[in-house]
Amino acid sequence: MKARVTIMLKNGVLDPQGEAIRHALGSLGFQGVEGVRQGKVIELDLAATDAAAAEAEVGRMCEKLLANTVIESWRVEIL
Repeated sequence: MKARVTIMLKNGVLDPQGEAIRHALGSLGFQGVEGVRQGKVIELDLAATDAAAAEAEVGRMCEKLLANTVIESWRVEIL
């Protein structure tokens, strides 16, 4: 079973990397991009066979290691 975790900065947290991407896009001629938020995606191969249990386990992984829960939010997809 595979799981995909998407981690993004929470709303209200400054995203200087996203702002740099927005500026670079404008410099390359891509107009109309008013904001960019960048994040990370982590894919996990799991031995679990129960989707609900796998999702709960990955959620615990996010809380303990994968995400900085003070400034980041996360979403788990079981694939």
